[in-house]
Amino acid sequence: MHKRTTLRSLAVAGLALAMPLVLSAGAFAQAKPFKIGFILPMTGQSASTGRQIEAATKLYMAQNGSTVAGRKIELIIKDDGGVADATRRIAQELVVNDKVDVLAGFGLTPTALATAPIATQSKTPMVVTAAATSMITEQSPYIVRTSFTLPQVAVSIAEWAAKNNIKKVVTLVTDFGPGIDAEKFFKSQFQLNGGQVVAEIRSPLRSPDFAPFLQKVRDANPDALFVFLPSGQGAAFMKQFAERGLDKSNIRLIATGDVTDDDQLNDMGDVALGVVNSHHYSAAHPSAMNKKFVADFQAANKFRPNFMGVAGYDGMRVIYKALEATKGQGGGDALLAAMKGQIFESPRGPVLIDAQTRDIVQDIYIRKVERKDGQLWNIEFDVQKAVKDPGKLK
Repeated sequence: MHKRTTLRSLAVAGLALAMPLVLSAGAFAQAKPFKIGFILPMTGQSASTGRQIEAATKLYMAQNGSTVAGRKIELIIKDDGGVADATRRIAQELVVNDKVDVLAGFGLTPTALATAPIATQSKTPMVVTAAATSMITEQSPYIVRTSFTLPQVAVSIAEWAAKNNIKKVVTLVTDFGPGIDAEKFFKSQFQLNGGQVVAEIRSPLRSPDFAPFLQKVRDANPDALFVFLPSGQGAAFMKQFAERGLDKSNIRLIATGDVTDDDQLNDMGDVALGVVNSHHYSAAHPSAMNKKFVADFQAANKFRPNFMGVAGYDGMRVIYKALEATKGQGGGDALLAAMKGQIFESPRGPVLIDAQTRDIVQDIYIRKVERKDGQLWNIEFDVQKAVKDPGKLK
């Protein structure tokens, strides 16, 4: 009897000792920081992309706080220089060593593709806030995109061109995934509407010299030149376009909005005036939300937000709301489920994260570069509502 009582007493005492440990473990789990690992090109040719997204993520945190559902948000920003091998190594370190809850960023398509298998293997949600090749979201079930796709904007400008007496076009795109998407989808839509693509030119991704390509354009003498270049190359292109005298020719310049990038637009000068382009975001978008976003962004950074900035800002929103939906528990699959289907008002306009494709559905605007109050802006004059990625339409 005495022995049985002693055992029972020990068991109760043991349970009493264990309970504080269980509570402490629960409290520790709740207090554990929620880590977001952004991999961005902070140096190199695409450094403006990294600068924009970093600034936008920090603005979102400043406006919305650094704690969500009891979890402290820890932002880890790593520079990959836009080089895919570096991205892969950094992503592995972030997942294995830093134990990040979400991967984000990816300034160029090759860097997103290099990370996709790591996201899949580790079941880590991967929020793409820049890279714009259509097939990126198909490379891992854990990828969600808050930027755009080149087919979205290329089809829109092709439709505008065909309706505005442009019959013959030369295309000039950067020779990598997004450029090939832009070329393919512009050409397909333009030809469908009766237009003719008389030449297709591809420039190298790294350190391109546009002069020989622009001479080919002059020789072909089309009604218009359609251009896609990645963010950061627009100012150099516009300078050479003017140096070759093409701005004084009868060849119209039409483009995706990467070329008339808000971050560089004022540096381009008068050569950019009148360029018609299509994109999902302009710093001149007239909504109240965007006016506040632009004012707050410029006050914090002393430069204008561009389409990369708004995608980084919205990427943070998608992550924050997913963590809220899981009541701070997180977890790769739960976070992913909470990211799918989000509908919200962005500085760019209404957006949806398509639950099936995990890609963004958004308005695409036709804009013209105009001077207002002494500065150059992409002024929207037409819109196509709720555009899905044409690359995924069966």
